[in-house]
Amino acid sequence: MPASQPVHSGCQRTVRHRRPSTEPTTSWGGEERVPDSHLQPIVCCLGQPVAGNPTQFMIERAFTAAGLDWRYLTLEVAPHDLAAAIAGMRALGFRGGNITIPHKVSVIEHLDGLSQAAELMGAVNCINREGDQLLGENTDGKGFVQSLREQTDPDGKQVVMFGAGGAARAIAVELGLAGADRITLVNRSEQRGRDLVDLLSTKVEVTAELVVWEGDYQIPEGTDLVINATSIGLGDLEARVPVDVDTLTTDTVVADVVFNPPQTRFLREASDCGCRTIDGLGMLVNQGVIGFHVWTDIDADAAVMREALEEYLEL
Repeated sequence: MPASQPVHSGCQRTVRHRRPSTEPTTSWGGEERVPDSHLQPIVCCLGQPVAGNPTQFMIERAFTAAGLDWRYLTLEVAPHDLAAAIAGMRALGFRGGNITIPHKVSVIEHLDGLSQAAELMGAVNCINREGDQLLGENTDGKGFVQSLREQTDPDGKQVVMFGAGGAARAIAVELGLAGADRITLVNRSEQRGRDLVDLLSTKVEVTAELVVWEGDYQIPEGTDLVINATSIGLGDLEARVPVDVDTLTTDTVVADVVFNPPQTRFLREASDCGCRTIDGLGMLVNQGVIGFHVWTDIDADAAVMREALEEYLEL
């Protein structure tokens, strides 16, 4: 062997030269670390169950349309694993995510701060990373109000809302913050309804009253906005919201949070009465648009997201 040929013991190693990066690198335990710009940003959805959740399909389509090499993961997390899952988000550098049932309340103790809306509602459905902190937001009501503003301004409006659960709570708080004049809650459970009325009256400072729901509810004269914030109609085209539709007027805007099917019986009956209507798809899309901007600081294409939802739901 020529003297100039080096001798190696064991297996030979092929050395590949790479182009030096123009970006700064940091060391971690003495090892060179990949620049952050080379890491694929990840957001996620945490819940149980999450099978059939359309958000991943919608958000990833929006990432592609915006030219972003981001990923959205749908992850099933049991309640006893939630703390570990949030710690994992921190450790793995996730940019944020969505929180769905049953974690919207229990996640709060694992976060570093809350938005005004999330604090008022006592529930979180969106997490954003700011530096080393994970901050909680609630976009449920914001998504609804954004859809509503395509039809009318909530400021000064007289509102009737059916339901007092999580969706109703989020929507009522955001309507109050947006300047609604009066919110009448119609709910079968008096205690749950009373709790929401007290929240609206004391924390949001909007006039609110409770009507216990018995039989077909008659819409009061002068009502500007009627909202079904219950699950009546979810997956059932003929499910009926107990309302006397003859008391609706052509001046009333009628909304339904149910997104599948988007044209519920309630909305069809309201449309037949000459009302303008808002379906639940718009609320879901706008929640996604808001979350997308929170994570990326980029405006998503709402039309692309709605098209993706309709494709996923085979509408």
